[in-house]
Amino acid sequence: MTDNKNELENHLIDVRRNLHNEPELSNKEVETTKKIRQWLENAGIAILDVPLATGVIGEVIGEQDGPIIAIRADIDALPIHEEAVSSFQSSIPGVMHACGHDFHTAVIIGAAYLLKNRQDRLKGTVRIVFQPAEETGHGAKSIIASGGLEGVEAIFGHHNDPLSEVGVFGVKDGVLTAGVDRFEINIRGKGSHAARPQEGIDPIVIAAEIITRLQSIVSRQTKPSESVVISVTQMHGGNTWNVIPETAYLEGTVRTLKEEIRQTIEGKIERVIKGITDTYGAEGKLVWHAGPPSVNNDLEWTNFARHIAKNNGYKVVEVEPTSGGEDFAFYQQSIRGAFVNIGVSGEYGLHHPKYTLNEEAILPAAYYFADLAEQALNKLYVDAIAKDFEPS
Repeated sequence: MTDNKNELENHLIDVRRNLHNEPELSNKEVETTKKIRQWLENAGIAILDVPLATGVIGEVIGEQDGPIIAIRADIDALPIHEEAVSSFQSSIPGVMHACGHDFHTAVIIGAAYLLKNRQDRLKGTVRIVFQPAEETGHGAKSIIASGGLEGVEAIFGHHNDPLSEVGVFGVKDGVLTAGVDRFEINIRGKGSHAARPQEGIDPIVIAAEIITRLQSIVSRQTKPSESVVISVTQMHGGNTWNVIPETAYLEGTVRTLKEEIRQTIEGKIERVIKGITDTYGAEGKLVWHAGPPSVNNDLEWTNFARHIAKNNGYKVVEVEPTSGGEDFAFYQQSIRGAFVNIGVSGEYGLHHPKYTLNEEAILPAAYYFADLAEQALNKLYVDAIAKDFEPS
């Protein structure tokens, strides 16, 4: 791959636009995977032979033996119909890169090219992870299960921030994102004529009470200083105007910043459901779908990432924890690392049908991750030598 910055930038913009034009949903990133493999192979970057249905792990092995670190991008799109007009807007109806994973992929491909050019001076190996299915909250698990991260001592990732300007770098040690869980509630009452509700058990009324009572978990069972969000996002019941239905269905999400609080919420929702359904003589069932825990940035590696960002000319700002989720957290359960935000000067927020970004953010971010990976290897290499000389 060329060392010319203008040529590299133009190529990475083309990569991003190609992916944006042909987005694919979680676990369906077949063509995206083929493209990424081709771009890496064309640059002479090795591909790990691991069991992944979609997604790719590349590898740049330095000429000097040493530690292994990883940099990661996510590659899936969202079921959103794009409203932003451009020459490369989504060609797939109802599917869009509204979270900027096309940007993430272009950045890490650029970093891979730069690292390949620096191969002779790398003190170890960089694994380059292109992860599927981040939007489902479980794509990271497939990467872990593939064995592609074996031996990795540090891992780094990022998310674009359309509400921050290009050149702004957001970072925080400790908890950065929320733990994310999904729930379903199935309610069975007794159907009846709408004119004779006393003959039935109305699941619509029960569902409405449950929706209201769930908020007492936040307002009356959780300290005001703690962050808990419970949102019911779907409600279904009945199919005509003059019949009280037999069943109703609710679905929603829970967001928490502390794992110890997260572990209590399922039981509290169960008690709300049981209390209300028992009162009415109905049946209620909770189905709980545990998602990723909170991203929890390692202090040492966060400070390191911050230092490299400043050296690369970024304006570094401290960010607040967010109730958004990110399955990068699964990697951090066994590998230390850091997850950062990179400003892209968008007009709309993430997951908006008119989401856009400023492509001038791509090249600096690619150089940042290449520098971060190279310097992380240097740090681990030196740390290992120093450890060898410690008195026993």
